[in-house]
Amino acid sequence: MKRASGILLPVSSLPSPYGIGMLSKSAYEFVDFLEETGQTYWQILPLGPTSYGDSPYQSFSTFAGNPYFIDLETLVREGLLTAQECKKADCCRDARSVDYGLLYRRRLALLDKAYQRSNIAQDGEFRRFVEENQSWLKDYALFMAVKQCFDGASWLLWADDIRLRWGNAIDYYYEKCEKEITFYEFLQYQFFRHWTKLKKYANDKGIRIIGDIPIYVALDSADVWAHPHLFQLDADRKPTAVAGCPPDAFSDKGQLWGNPLYRWDVHREQGYDWWGRRMEQCSRLYDVVRIDHFRGFDEYYSIPYGDQNAMGGHWEKGPGIELFRTLERRLGHKDVIAEDLGLMTWSVRQMVKDSGYPNMKVLGFAFEEGPESDYLPHNYEKNCVVYTGTHDNETLMQWYDGLDPKTLAFVHDYMNNAGTPREKVRWDFIRLAMLSVADICIIPLQDYLGLGKEARMNFPSTLGNNWKWRMIPSDLSAELKKEILHLTRLSCRQKG
Repeated sequence: MKRASGILLPVSSLPSPYGIGMLSKSAYEFVDFLEETGQTYWQILPLGPTSYGDSPYQSFSTFAGNPYFIDLETLVREGLLTAQECKKADCCRDARSVDYGLLYRRRLALLDKAYQRSNIAQDGEFRRFVEENQSWLKDYALFMAVKQCFDGASWLLWADDIRLRWGNAIDYYYEKCEKEITFYEFLQYQFFRHWTKLKKYANDKGIRIIGDIPIYVALDSADVWAHPHLFQLDADRKPTAVAGCPPDAFSDKGQLWGNPLYRWDVHREQGYDWWGRRMEQCSRLYDVVRIDHFRGFDEYYSIPYGDQNAMGGHWEKGPGIELFRTLERRLGHKDVIAEDLGLMTWSVRQMVKDSGYPNMKVLGFAFEEGPESDYLPHNYEKNCVVYTGTHDNETLMQWYDGLDPKTLAFVHDYMNNAGTPREKVRWDFIRLAMLSVADICIIPLQDYLGLGKEARMNFPSTLGNNWKWRMIPSDLSAELKKEILHLTRLSCRQKG
């Protein structure tokens, strides 16, 4: 990849008067900001519809888009909603935070009004979209419609006939829920229409989108319900084991993610077809795909279903490089970033090397192991992507404020910045990342803004206070624009 830089900002964090970032005017304005500051990349988080816990990494479908991101202003211009209706269904209690509870109660009801007025079944483009996406949309729309019939309950709690996908039950619910199914197809049509337009606008300005593909899918998802043979489930469709990671310095009991694990033997027998279709979808959505938890393809941590923590888990072998060789034969070369953070064994390192994908370096991890740390810039190879931090970590300033005296002394010694005032110290770290040899440098917007704990996106293994932070329009000041452009030029990362 060519030497370049970008900014990490989830779509949900964009400003809007409707409670969450959308594919609206503010998204286009952010693309303009990226262009004006010489950036090449906009990195986002997964775009799927969020489920319990509000995490973009726990989605009802790995193929579908989040209906919360549909641009209400476009629907108003097209006469499907009124500005008054949107204002009445407002979900914005705090311009700096997403209220997912309000969104859940109000947004779909508002979008249903647009659907009722759309006469969408007569729209040729809509019918073409449904036909072209049958491989996933048919199951997803039915899944969401049936979930509505069971008051939002997980599919594991549905009646046996539809939970186990008996043929007569599938036919029955297709007929019973015809209107609801079309509604969920309408939502996906609108999402992809709005996303395609925004992505083209970005690409036309030389901005490439880095998307994120979680290694696992949610248990309560159309993917697992429709394809149970691909996952480690018993005859009653309950998981036999689930995903997580072992105890480490960050968590005494490890992390229990709860995602069902893959039956890699079945995937291999089918030529990794499901993964091929998944990556094809990602290639349509994004210009570069960041594969989350890349090490899980070498070895994955298996925890017995029903355990209360991750302490009883063990490692099992994954598909390894074979999966990525198969995908490359099917799809050709794709730009991929391997998220290889965490415990690195020799076999993981070899798989990353064999793939040829750039891996990740995070400055927030760099100063705890001394000068030998792989995350310190003097140890980088060019084929990597450097970050000050990620969505799972503390913000740069939160991390800096929490450093112990010994580590802080090493930071100041390494960077020769002991006298830098706190309000300016972030620029020393950003400069360190930008001037590094790494081909790509991505900085979270929160770190450019010098924000602390209040702007952290995710506290792993917790619920209720994640994925909420939002920027406001005044954050993208002329002063910030000038500083970012200067560093981008200085580090020879300017687009063009």
